[in-house]
Amino acid sequence: MTVPADKELPKPSNFLRQVIERDLEQGTYAQRRWGGSPGDAAHHLAGEPDPARIRTRFPPEPNGYLHVGHAKSICLNFGLAREYGGVCHMRFDDTNPEKEDVEYVNSILDAVRWLGFSWDANGTSHLYHASDYFDFMYRAAEYLIEAGLAYVDEQSAEAMRANRGDFGKPGVDSPFRSRSIDENLQRFRDMRDGKLPDGAAVLRAKIDMASPNINMRDPALYRIRRATHHNTGDKWCIYPMYTYAHPIEDALENITHSLCTLEFEDQRPFYDWLLDALGEGGLTNQPHPRQYEFARLNLTYVITSKRKLKQLVDERHVSGWDDPRMPTIVGLRRRGYTPESILLFCERIGVTKSDSWIDYGTLEQALRDDLDPKAARGMAVLDPLKLVITNWDEVMGAGTLDDCSAPVHPHQPERGRREFRFGRELWIERSDYEEVPPKGYNRLYPPQRTADGSMTPGNKVRLKYGHVIECKGATKDADGTVTEVQAELIPDTKSGTAGSDKVKVKGVITWVAAADGVPAEVRMYDRLFSVPQPGTGDKDFLEEINPDSLKVLTAYVEPSLAAAKGDDRFQFERHGYFVADRVDHREGKPVFNRVTGMKDSWGK
Repeated sequence: MTVPADKELPKPSNFLRQVIERDLEQGTYAQRRWGGSPGDAAHHLAGEPDPARIRTRFPPEPNGYLHVGHAKSICLNFGLAREYGGVCHMRFDDTNPEKEDVEYVNSILDAVRWLGFSWDANGTSHLYHASDYFDFMYRAAEYLIEAGLAYVDEQSAEAMRANRGDFGKPGVDSPFRSRSIDENLQRFRDMRDGKLPDGAAVLRAKIDMASPNINMRDPALYRIRRATHHNTGDKWCIYPMYTYAHPIEDALENITHSLCTLEFEDQRPFYDWLLDALGEGGLTNQPHPRQYEFARLNLTYVITSKRKLKQLVDERHVSGWDDPRMPTIVGLRRRGYTPESILLFCERIGVTKSDSWIDYGTLEQALRDDLDPKAARGMAVLDPLKLVITNWDEVMGAGTLDDCSAPVHPHQPERGRREFRFGRELWIERSDYEEVPPKGYNRLYPPQRTADGSMTPGNKVRLKYGHVIECKGATKDADGTVTEVQAELIPDTKSGTAGSDKVKVKGVITWVAAADGVPAEVRMYDRLFSVPQPGTGDKDFLEEINPDSLKVLTAYVEPSLAAAKGDDRFQFERHGYFVADRVDHREGKPVFNRVTGMKDSWGK
C-alpha cells in the first residue's frame, strides 16, 4: 500500500487512546484551573483554565542511563500529548539522593531531545523535579497527621516487616499507631529537625493493616536519610518515599493521565487514596489525575534492570553506558540507531495491558525499514583476500587504473554517484573464493577436474560496477591458507558499457581496489546475550554473555566512505548497515560499527 506524501495513516487504536478520547469527549478535566508554577503550593487555587487538553509526564529517577524500555515510555507519554494537543512534563523523581547524580540528569535530558521531543509548550518550560515540591510534600504530610491519616512509627525495620503480614496473613497494628495527633506532629518535626538517627522512625499512612492489598497496609511516606541531595543540598534529612511523592507531583502539575508500567498497578489504590485525602483538605485540584498501567517492554536478548546494567559497566563487561551492545539509549545511538527507527519500533509493538516478550528482530527490522531509503551505499571488504588480475597490463595497460562509479543510492539518482578505481590488484572477501566449490556456489573457484579426468574452466563472476573475470587459481602459504587469488579479465565487459551483457554470469561480488581502498576498523557488534531471556531462572546473567558479541576487523572501504563523519550511516553492500562511530571515528582513522545485517539471520 502506498500512502501519499501529504497523508498519514491513522494511528492504531489502543486502550490509552480510548481513555484519552473518552475524557476529552466528556470534558473530564476541562474545568480544572492552571496558574503559576507547580512549585507554588497555592497554584491550584487560582488561575486560568488549563490551555492543554491533556497533560502527561515522563518521570525517571536520575540514578542511571535510560534504556530501550524507557524509550517506549518517552514515545508514549510525549507522543500522546503531542497527538491530542496536550503537554508532556519532563520530571525527575529525585527522592533518593544516595543513588542520584547530575550526570544522569543530563543524559536523560539529552536522550529525550535526541528522540525528538520537547517539554516546552505554550511559552513555558515544563521541566520539573520532585525536589521542587519537597516543602509542599512536607506540609501535606502534616495535614495527613492532623487529619488522623498518618502517624510516626518507631518500630525497627525487622519488626515492621514482620508485622506487615503477607498474602495469607493480615498485618498487625504498630504499637505506635494509636499515638495522639499532637505527639505524631512533634515526632515528625523531630525527624525533620535531625533529632532522630537514620532508620529510627518513619512516617506511615494510617489505612488498613488487614487490607488484602499489602501496599495499603500503612505504607511508609517519609524516612530519615542524611544524604546530600544534588538539587536541595543538605536542607533536608528526611525524604519522601516515591509512592507518596509521585501522586503529589502529578496533582501539583495538573497531570490528567499518569501512565506507568504494570508493576505499579497494585499501587494505584494508594495513589487514589492519597489524592482523595489531599483533595478533601483543599490541597489539590479535583478531579485528580488518574493512573493507567501498560505492559513494560520485555525485549529478547536484552537486560533492562538498571542494577544489572550498572554491574555490566562497573565490572567492565562492556566499555561503558554507551557501549553499542548496551540497550541504553546512548548505546543504541552509538550503535547507529536513529530516533525515527525507535519511534517506529514503539508504534509497531503497540500498547497493551498484558506482559509479553518482543523479539529483538522487531527492533532491528524497524531500523532497516528506516535506514533503507536514507543510507548511502558503499562497498567494503571485511575479511580481505588479495585478488590479482594477471592479464591486466596486457588488456588495459601497465599501471592503468579504470574509473568506475555507482549510485549513492540505487533508488535516488538525484543524490549523485560515488567514484572509485579498478586496477590490477583488488581486495575481495575471503568467502568469495573456494578451492572446491560447494553445491550452488557461484563465486570464484579455480578450474575443476571432472570424473573423467578432464578440466573445466574456473568460474566467471562480475565484480560489481566493474568487469567480468575468470578465476585461474590461487596461492597458499605453508599452512595451506589462501593468500592470493588469480583471475583474468574478460575484455569489454565493464558494467554500463555495450559489452557488459556479452558474458552471462551467475555470481556478482563486491570489491575494493588496492590502489584507492582505505583501511578501516570495523566493529562487528552482535547481541550481548546468547539466550532470549537472560537473567531468568537460576543462571547468572553474566554467564549468558555472548562471547562473540564484538569482533574487531581490519577492513578496506571504498574512497567515499573515508569521507564519512561521525554518526553518518551507510549500507555496506552485501553486509548490512554500518555507522561511523560517533566517538572514535576521525579523519585518517575511520571506525565503523555494524548496526544490523541486511536481514535477521540470528540463530540461523
